[in-house]
Formats: sequence, C-alpha cells, structure tokens
Amino acid sequence: MGLLGIAVLAYAYALRIAVGDGNPFDYFGYFTNQTTLLTCLVLVVSGVFAVRQRAAPEWLTLLRGMATAYLIVVGVVYNVLVPGTGTAPAWVSAALHVVLPLVVALDWILVPDRPPLPWRRLWLVAAYPLVWVSVVLVRGATDGWVPYGFLLPEHGPASLTVHLIGLLCAVLAAGALVWAASRIPLRSSDSAPHHRIDSSDSEPAMRVIGAE
Repeated sequence: MGLLGIAVLAYAYALRIAVGDGNPFDYFGYFTNQTTLLTCLVLVVSGVFAVRQRAAPEWLTLLRGMATAYLIVVGVVYNVLVPGTGTAPAWVSAALHVVLPLVVALDWILVPDRPPLPWRRLWLVAAYPLVWVSVVLVRGATDGWVPYGFLLPEHGPASLTVHLIGLLCAVLAAGALVWAASRIPLRSSDSAPHHRIDSSDSEPAMRVIGAE
C-alpha cells in the first residue's frame, strides 16, 4: 500500500507537470499530498520491519500513529465537508481520500503489530500541522499562494483563526481516536513482533480472561 500510494502521488504530479504546473512546492504544499507521502513512507518502513519479524522502534510506531491520525482527518474533511473538490482524476482522489485512509485506519485497528501509545505524547500529533500552517501562512503573505481557499488572507483574521483552530481540534481528536484504538486488545501470534513504547504510560495490549 505504501508503494502504491507513492505511485499514485507520482502519477498525479506527472499530470501537473504535463500541463505546465509542476512546481513541487505547490504540489507538495497540500496537506493531503504531504501527509500521504509521509504515511506511505512510514508504511514501507514498517512493512520492512514486519517482513523481517522485528519490532518497530518507538519513534516509528509514534510516527505511524501520527500519520494515521492525519489521514483520518484528510478522509473525513474530503468526504464529509468538501466532497468532489480538486482537479485530479476521480480515481486519484478516491485512492488518496478514501482507499488509503480507510486501509491505514483498518490496519491500525485490526493488525496487532503496535503497542499502546502513551497518552502523554498525544500532543506530538499537533506539531506537524502547526509547522505546515506556519509555512502556508508565510507563503500566502509573500508569494500569495495557499493550498486551500479558507487560508486566503482576504477572508480576514477571524475566519482564518476559526479554521485553524478547527483543523488543530480535528487533528487532536483523530489522534485521540488513534491512541485509544492502540489499546484495543488483539490476539497476536507468538511470532508477531510486539513491544511496549512506555511501560509506565501504557496499558496491557492484551488481557487474558479466564473462562468460568
């Protein structure tokens, strides 16, 4: 899935280049494209650890949880708030906004290859969106380019503030769901790689309940 996602991004970028709009800072300035690329790279690296039957390092598991939260936001915003927008072919939009977010979310929920994430690190989910928003605002104030209409300076500071707070709240809410889902007790095989990120903060990933 990681490699397929990268292939879809590359194809969509090639279409932009073909029509003379190949500025990489514009194409990868979109939250969807950035988070999709990040998630796909994380999937590829995580897959390598899984194939080698090695437990993923702590930083990779955290990054995977964060990337999962970002794609949940991408999927919900596109399909609920602004469905059908964009200039990419319909199948590209479906792959990036429906298929990949759904697969990543189901993988996180159903595959027992990740430990519970410590709640004290939930704030890390907001770090990347804050950096992304800062860069976008600087670009909007300098060269006038913004990836989404709600970030246009002419809408005024009040509208901009409301939308940015909404985005951060959505990311934190998605992160909380991902963190909570990491505590779903799943049955894993004896050979499955598994480790705990922080034994002081994490609940047991699986509880053995004796039959009465």
